[in-house]
Amino acid sequence: MDATAGRGRGVLVTGASRGIGRAVAGAFAQAGDRVAVHWATRRADAAETLAGLPGGGHVLVRGDLADPDRVEALVEEAADGLGGIDVLVNNAAVMTPHPLPTTGYAAWQAAWRETAAVNLFGAANVSYCAARHMIGRGAAGRIVNVGSRGAFRGEPDHPAYGATKAALHALGQSLAVSLAPHGIAVTSVAPGFVATERVEDRLSGPGGADIHAQSPFGRVASAEEIAAAVLYLASPAAGWSSGAVLDVNGASYLRT
Repeated sequence: MDATAGRGRGVLVTGASRGIGRAVAGAFAQAGDRVAVHWATRRADAAETLAGLPGGGHVLVRGDLADPDRVEALVEEAADGLGGIDVLVNNAAVMTPHPLPTTGYAAWQAAWRETAAVNLFGAANVSYCAARHMIGRGAAGRIVNVGSRGAFRGEPDHPAYGATKAALHALGQSLAVSLAPHGIAVTSVAPGFVATERVEDRLSGPGGADIHAQSPFGRVASAEEIAAAVLYLASPAAGWSSGAVLDVNGASYLRT
């Protein structure tokens, strides 16, 4: 019998120091789950996230997702600290501006390397390690990727970000097929603009009104709204949604 039975699930959230990741960690903890709060460079913010989580059994794990060896170690640390991983949320991402017309070639290459290393290869490696752990335990696990509306709408100032988020959606669908025989469901959410610390200046600046107007609701999402979608997709009730990419963008972009 699983020693964690009755204690909620073990949930690893990458990039949980603040923003969407913090909200996701809070939503799972509020539901009674144990959360591994991953951070790479923002220890103080991660500690604040951890301190604000209700319940117990939560842990901090550190690691640069661009380092495959560190990824393997941090997943093991999360599994040990939580007593097992049942849910992985691939939330960590980098987003460096590099519009093609005004970016030098060296900076262009660097932006693509850095973005792909975390947003795509990092997520793929965390998914591999967490899924192998779930398979080894015989756990009916869940993997939820935090993608982006930009995968479909385009990101002219951040093309590597848009491309890697599109690849993350595709990775999720491939893994959904591959992991279904093991009882592991894989889904993605594709948020539009979300009010987080990273974009606070843009929302309060001269272009803020235009950003709000992208949605017919006249606003942007809260991090908690994205977290609610992630929590649902990770639930037992959403198993048959495996392979889905859920748009959470306030009708600001409609795919056909």
